[in-house]
Amino acid sequence: MKLTGAQILIKELIKNGVDTIFGYPGGYVIDIYDELFKNSEKVNHILTAHEQGAAHAADAYARVTGKTAAVIATSGPGATNLVTGIANAYLDSVPIVFLTGNVPVPMLGQDSFQEIDVIGVTLPVVKHSYVIRDVNGLQRALREAFLIAGTGRKGPVLVDIPKCVQVASCDYDEDLQITPAAGSRRSSSLNSLDEAADAIVKSKRPYIYCGGGVAATDSGAAVMELSEKIGAPVGLSMMGIGAVPHSYALNLGMSGMHGRYASTIAMSEADLIIALGVRFSDRATGSIHGFTKDPSVLHIDIDAAEIGKNVKTDIGICGDVGEILPMLVDLCRTRTNNTWVERAITLKSDDNIPCGMKFSPRSIIENINGFYGDDVIVTTDVGQHQIWVAQFYKFEKPRKLIASGGLGAMGFGLGAAIGASIARGCARTVLFTGDGSFGMNLIELATAVSQKLPLTIIIFNNGALGMVRQMQALYYDGRYAQTTLGRKTDFPALAQAFGAAGHSAASLEELGFILENAPRDVPCVIECKINIDETELPPKGLSF
Repeated sequence: MKLTGAQILIKELIKNGVDTIFGYPGGYVIDIYDELFKNSEKVNHILTAHEQGAAHAADAYARVTGKTAAVIATSGPGATNLVTGIANAYLDSVPIVFLTGNVPVPMLGQDSFQEIDVIGVTLPVVKHSYVIRDVNGLQRALREAFLIAGTGRKGPVLVDIPKCVQVASCDYDEDLQITPAAGSRRSSSLNSLDEAADAIVKSKRPYIYCGGGVAATDSGAAVMELSEKIGAPVGLSMMGIGAVPHSYALNLGMSGMHGRYASTIAMSEADLIIALGVRFSDRATGSIHGFTKDPSVLHIDIDAAEIGKNVKTDIGICGDVGEILPMLVDLCRTRTNNTWVERAITLKSDDNIPCGMKFSPRSIIENINGFYGDDVIVTTDVGQHQIWVAQFYKFEKPRKLIASGGLGAMGFGLGAAIGASIARGCARTVLFTGDGSFGMNLIELATAVSQKLPLTIIIFNNGALGMVRQMQALYYDGRYAQTTLGRKTDFPALAQAFGAAGHSAASLEELGFILENAPRDVPCVIECKINIDETELPPKGLSF
């Protein structure tokens, strides 16, 4: 059967389970969009307002569903507008196949209209990339792209398809087989499970540190089983939040520079850190020099490159946490560890300071948490509000917090809220953002309105770039260089101009009334004005 390149692409999308694709059309993907139009009953296309919004929406869609997502953009500026989204997916290990158009092959390298070397531009932030110069190689490249994106340490793959390849024809092989070796290079274990179990038996103060790998593999139950069996408190990276329920007695919350006091102190007092699917970023460790001076480190991760990369690792095991952890649990014998467990519970109790009824970021977050319960998905932008959510929202399930972890991309949140909502059949989704972050990509309100998405968007408006401003207060003698925004934006009116509901809340009572009456078929934007000097600080007594 002969098909054009554009037809092959649609066939492969369907073969790989893609029923929703995010994107923005242009001249050099017009043939692909023509085929999408013909197959609209099989592949739902979400038209965003900007390619970056499409990338962030696909990112959240992949995290929520656990499937590999897909994005399409035209050449030149369309492709370059994807770069932040590609980098975000790369640093947070999110499986997305990015599809870009380009000028015909004979015109490559001639600085043609809207030509860009997108392969060169994105090379450092993709797991793999292809430029297709012959239609005969398109089908195999697409199958490999989905395999690579979704296996091993997941991540973005880019496929650049020149216009001439889209219109050319070749035979299509329904039974084409791609071996796993083409998509995954699994390193063998660096140490044995027996060595790991022996180290756990010998430890007196074990601490389990969970990252995104635990959340992505739904391994929270195995983590709690190990925690109970060996008497170990549990701490989380931002990407690991929700992997273990907030209500679990030995879950001390997020650790590190912006984490909870109990979790960070327990990590510092441990004699063995059991790191599961986490990469020891600088925000978690602070100064590497003293981080592993006392504790030993047992690190299990699917990517061998992460083991020993940032901190000295005593025992490293490369593999899927979801496969390895149950085996490790079986090898560990049950023991009592009352003194260490009691210390963890005391730290958690000391960390649990009542909130009160003041209209503050914490009380706003906790009230919204109470109103929506534990089933709603929460997305954030980047800044103080992101950390407040990580600290104070009580996540009971994995895949419920969608945030830009590694890249820290302002403007991520609204696109992510759109993708998360669509992933759950246009379900209620909450976005916590700041006036600075929201300003980055607020154009995507047009997308949310057109898709009739019931988003609840909380804008913490302090009139400043809060996180940077507080650094200027702490370390630069209060020289607030370009962080006081001084903008006159009327966010409720802006929301209404887009066709959304727009409100301002100045008390918890007002907030509750707005939530009760929020529309079910369009976004509801709620501006909450907070003090410009509200801060988010490292855990008390710690220096990073």
